[in-house]
Amino acid sequence: MRELLKSIARAVAWLAVLPKIVSFRLCALAVGRDRAFESAAQGLSRIPGLRGQYLRRAFLSHALERCDPTAAICYGTLFSKVGAIIGANVYVGPGCHLGLVHLEQNVLLADSVHVPSGGHTHGSENPDIPIREQPGRDTLVRIGEGTWIGSAAVILADVGSNCIIGAGAVVTRPIPPNVVAAGVPARVIRIRPAANAGDRRHLAAPSV
Repeated sequence: MRELLKSIARAVAWLAVLPKIVSFRLCALAVGRDRAFESAAQGLSRIPGLRGQYLRRAFLSHALERCDPTAAICYGTLFSKVGAIIGANVYVGPGCHLGLVHLEQNVLLADSVHVPSGGHTHGSENPDIPIREQPGRDTLVRIGEGTWIGSAAVILADVGSNCIIGAGAVVTRPIPPNVVAAGVPARVIRIRPAANAGDRRHLAAPSV
């Protein structure tokens, strides 16, 4: 019965956001998919509670590259890139900002986590040219299966599976799987007990 009720709720949510999906696709023809998507997603981010989660998921499943129907996207979370991928049983806490990111299944993001589209979204090579006029480069940031990202962390590089990233950490270099990392910039502080010998080979240099 519970699954039936969920299916009904998903269908109702899809019907409710259908006009927004149509509007997004028409707007994308004029201003581009990312800009049209950002505008539509911002409006849906302000709907509270379980109702908001269902409506956001219904829209994102048609707008993003992929958004699994089991994902939970909480109040105030903003997306900026349609290329984002949200896997099964992902939880995205309130107030997160997500760019070009792949959240694999069972990833948990606490509140106010920022995952922009890599560490080079703005060019800064030439000091004689304003940064806003220098071309940047978007990069897909992958967060591995089962990883938990603490509150207010900033993730600029890939994070392996089954990791814990401390609150307020800034990840500037790839993090191997099965570790705990924290700090600014983030460094591996210990290996999780479940790590096997194969995983430990990634840790020849413990500071990342």
